[in-house]
Amino acid sequence: MELVVDTNVMFSFFWKGSMVKKLLMDQDVLLFAPEFALEEINKYEKEIIRKAKITKKEFNFLREELAIAIEFIPLKDYNNYLKKSLDFSPDENDVDFFALALKLKIPLWSNDKLLKKQNVVRVLETKDVLKIWLMEK
Repeated sequence: MELVVDTNVMFSFFWKGSMVKKLLMDQDVLLFAPEFALEEINKYEKEIIRKAKITKKEFNFLREELAIAIEFIPLKDYNNYLKKSLDFSPDENDVDFFALALKLKIPLWSNDKLLKKQNVVRVLETKDVLKIWLMEK
């Protein structure tokens, strides 16, 4: 399974006992995200630590794990798709995720229901991804 994964899904990687963490660490699941998404994780470090009830040391370890589990793609590799994504993205903050999904020709994994209000890129919620993942096991 190959997916572009949005930042909010990545946030749940830090929660203890998260099924998302198990899925993200599966070697049979290939995940991609825009490079700036890792910067977003760093930007919200304090909030993630507080909400996930983890230490800074645990956060740093998990962030490293996340960086191994997901291939972060630089803007230059998908910038040709940004204009098209701007035309259909229901949220301008998610244009990069849509552009990367277009370039790679794979679905976007996001729990943001607003992102389903377009018909160019398939958007899967965590429950959908888990069903597919469990069926492949």
